[in-house]
Amino acid sequence: MAHGRVNAAKFIPRLLPEPHETDLGGPPAHRLLATAHADFVCPPSGHQIGWSDCYASADILPLTHKADLLLEPNGEPRPLPDHLTGRARERAEEAVRKAAWIRREAHRRGLC
Repeated sequence: MAHGRVNAAKFIPRLLPEPHETDLGGPPAHRLLATAHADFVCPPSGHQIGWSDCYASADILPLTHKADLLLEPNGEPRPLPDHLTGRARERAEEAVRKAAWIRREAHRRGLC
């Protein structure tokens, strides 16, 4: 019997259990990290995947996974791409600081 593919993202909850979701920043943190991720991977010169699709692919993830998009495997912030300037660069700097804090706090709370 043939089996269809299952999208694993359906089984990864976007929201962390309370009070963790709220404590780690809630909706504003989701927007900040997803926006910074899309800015990171989509240079102004273009990208094979559009900015809004990159944003959406990050937005479906929980905060802890979004944070990982902006961090190195050791938890340090990824270097900012050279194409980020002005407000996008400021937002990315804020996002990597927030991501590093979320990762540390998630580990402390046993969420990872």
